Amino acid sequence: MAWLTRLHFLLFFIIFQNSHLVEGVDLNPPAIFNFGDSNSDTGDLVAGVGEPLDPPNGRSYFSRPAGRFCDGRLIIDFLADEMNLPFLNAYLDSLGSPSFRKGSNFAAAGSTILRATAESVSPFSFRIQVAQFLRFKARVLELLAKGGKTNKIIPREDDFDDALYTFDIGQNDLAGAFYSKSEDQVLASIPTILSEFETSLKKIYDSGARKFWIHNTGPLGCLPQNIAAFGKEPSKLDELGCVISHNKASKLFNLQLHALCSKLQGQLTGANVTYVDVFSIKLSLISNYSRYGFEHSTTACCGYGGPPLNYDSRIACGQTKNLNGNQVTAQACNDATEYVSWDGIHYTEAANRYVSSQILTGKYADPPFSDQMPFLLPLRLQA
Repeated sequence: MAWLTRLHFLLFFIIFQNSHLVEGVDLNPPAIFNFGDSNSDTGDLVAGVGEPLDPPNGRSYFSRPAGRFCDGRLIIDFLADEMNLPFLNAYLDSLGSPSFRKGSNFAAAGSTILRATAESVSPFSFRIQVAQFLRFKARVLELLAKGGKTNKIIPREDDFDDALYTFDIGQNDLAGAFYSKSEDQVLASIPTILSEFETSLKKIYDSGARKFWIHNTGPLGCLPQNIAAFGKEPSKLDELGCVISHNKASKLFNLQLHALCSKLQGQLTGANVTYVDVFSIKLSLISNYSRYGFEHSTTACCGYGGPPLNYDSRIACGQTKNLNGNQVTAQACNDATEYVSWDGIHYTEAANRYVSSQILTGKYADPPFSDQMPFLLPLRLQA
């Protein structure tokens, strides 16, 4: 498609023209405010809609379900820890969240950039998450003006300006669209998705935010969920066993997101916009999983159905259901550190640790920040 080739050239030109304008992001923020989907949700969906999350979720670190669709920690947990900040409490979790002093997490599993529909897993679209943040900030400023004990558990006013604002969202806009749209329609919808992202991000900027850290989306075609649904024909799969159409959509989304980040860097006065290429890290992990100590790349640790995917969309990790007249349970593998995929949709803690270690090298960021991070060495050595 000639139009796609021309678009690629234009986007690369925009990125190149702006890539030299700024220095890397500051990795010693006083607080983090995070927006996204299940890749970084630390409890919003569970708290917000009462979504059940059963054991063995959380077993590898928290020893219980901890609001995360994972056996342990997420990428955002590792990043916060390496920035000497506590794990982010979910904004909607009214119980068990003793402090928002160092930031808050607005990400909710199933969320999309586009507005939620009746069929959406999460009602907390990006627009809603931004509205929640703006209300959170306004309420914090009210409480600070009054003074009192609450000031010890909420951010300081200056922290909002100096905080790091992190984003990992867009995966569900693409993956969900494939169930009702053709590949060409999904690709054609990407500019609309990113226009909505830009509009909402600018609202955060207008509130005083200046430091933005934006993850691109991973290789959706390599998730067992998508392989099971769209990879039944060998011609639909690449040499890794990943769904070609989904990875193509991920790549185009990321290319346009990168160009948008570069454009915003030039438009938003005083802003630092860092684009992080998570796609390349995750694809490298899946392509070379054995090199990094894993034994399974596209088989779910916690699922039902057995090899090669161990994934059945009818039963989530930890659930017991009657399928075809039989009572079955989606059980977890013995050792999650051998698996890249936790439940067919989300990564294991071990995989998240690896991805985090690569993010923190700085070489997957634009602009890079590798020379700013001497305190990040321990995580990289553990990976």
